[in-house]
Amino acid sequence: MRTARRVFVLIAGLLLALQPSAVSHAQDYPARTVTIIVPYTPGGGVDAMARIIAQKMSESLHQSFVVDNRAGGGGTIGYRMVARAAPDGYMLFLGHTGTISINPSLYADLGMDPRKDFAPVGLIASMPVALLANPSFPAKTVADVIALARKEPGSFNIGTSAVGTGGYMCAELFMSEAGVKATLIPYKGTAPVMNDLLSGQVPIAFGVLPPALGNIQAGKLRAIAVTSKKRFSLLPDVPTFDESGMPGFEAVLHYGLLAPAGTTPDVVNKLSAELQKLANDPQVQERIHLEGGDPLTSTPAEYAHDIDVEETKWGALVRKLNLKAE
Repeated sequence: MRTARRVFVLIAGLLLALQPSAVSHAQDYPARTVTIIVPYTPGGGVDAMARIIAQKMSESLHQSFVVDNRAGGGGTIGYRMVARAAPDGYMLFLGHTGTISINPSLYADLGMDPRKDFAPVGLIASMPVALLANPSFPAKTVADVIALARKEPGSFNIGTSAVGTGGYMCAELFMSEAGVKATLIPYKGTAPVMNDLLSGQVPIAFGVLPPALGNIQAGKLRAIAVTSKKRFSLLPDVPTFDESGMPGFEAVLHYGLLAPAGTTPDVVNKLSAELQKLANDPQVQERIHLEGGDPLTSTPAEYAHDIDVEETKWGALVRKLNLKAE
């Protein structure tokens, strides 16, 4: 009996000793440098969002947050690196619609599942895609584009970024929902799309706004509509697709911060609280606007729901089109 009681007391003591360390982990975090993995090369929208977060998190949490670009495989190399990392909060992932919602179906053989691979921390920003036109293109509205495409199916080309990217998927979604046919011309990057759009090699294109804003303001390009539910803050005169005769049409790129699955809720919640504070920081808001986006915030649960909704939506379209990554 005495032996059993001693064992019980010993176990109870060990449990009590462990409890403060768990609490201490949240209080002390971060105790060393935190790395945010960007699965693309420097200079793009994902990289820009990560650097905004890294700078502000470093200031608010008094510890270094650094960005590490691990490009390759359409974003899958960085994805897998973080998914397999220790769930201690010291390696995070800057996700966006391409890597989180499109790639799991596009790279089906890799067995990626963002619902199981990550612990969502929170959303950071949204970025609409726009239907852009060379000024010589006769259609002025979405309705005009649809009417022209129906009158002469396949009569014009639509430029996009590479197959499977946000711009390409937006174009496919547009054709599917509008019931029209056109020839998609996927480019390797956004820059060559803009170059051919400016020169008139392609009359219209679906693309993100940052590389197009200067040319739109100079009158060298025309924005027909944006794919967000609300008008884009920097282009208040450009209507949405929803306003332009396609009710409910939305195709917005979402950016968010994620940790490896299994990361403790206390660490996730601490990061999430800091992320939500950033959404109200005027400097952060301005920098996100300059990158062509609008601030967007959420709780971890809300981001988890967003991932589920977006992956279901884009995954269904990838499968419908039978798209496969090369």
